[in-house]
Amino acid sequence: MMTDYVIIVAGGRGLRMGSDVPKQFLPIGGRPVLMRTIERFREYSERLKIILVLPKEQQDYWKQLCKEYGFNIDYQLANGGETRFHSVSNGLALIADDEAGTVAIHDGVRPFVSLSVIGSCYDAAKTYGAAIPVTPVVETLRHVNGSTVPRNDYRLVQTPQTFDIQLLKKSYRQPYCDAFTDDASVAEHAGYKIHTVEGNRENIKITTPFDMIVGEGVLNSF
Repeated sequence: MMTDYVIIVAGGRGLRMGSDVPKQFLPIGGRPVLMRTIERFREYSERLKIILVLPKEQQDYWKQLCKEYGFNIDYQLANGGETRFHSVSNGLALIADDEAGTVAIHDGVRPFVSLSVIGSCYDAAKTYGAAIPVTPVVETLRHVNGSTVPRNDYRLVQTPQTFDIQLLKKSYRQPYCDAFTDDASVAEHAGYKIHTVEGNRENIKITTPFDMIVGEGVLNSF
């Protein structure tokens, strides 16, 4: 039987947010960002198995928030690692080595991914093995050497980045290197091709105070 998983990685410490509270715990519309992200995937599917990756030192605070907000969605909890690569590895370790199905990796601070994009990513991963959502570049790009580059040649990459479970497990058996900027780069380094699907522009990554302002506006439009 094929099983769908999502590993939600939330390892931020809020440095760019200028807050003592990690960004994934800050409220948007009166509810912590991370809760909204998890709720989005539960809305997509009641059968989806959810794995949350959090730094060990943040887990007690998160559990306190869950009680405060009455958050009771089922999930498995994994410890965050030194880098995103190691955090995802820890999440993957909770999936049996012989499991068949698909697994999405999603940023805990992207609460506005559309349900249709989530579905497109899972469907494409089942067909192609690896799929990521992308959006067009809408502003002019300029190289640091002073030259303008054709923006039509580039896309902005989002999450969930979604894979056949066995493909991603094999990819994450590689030793870590600095070139691993996301899960797609790990899979590509292992020799796999990445399929792209159309993302949604509202699927912003909340990392700065300005993003919080934009996020409030996005939430009101949903």
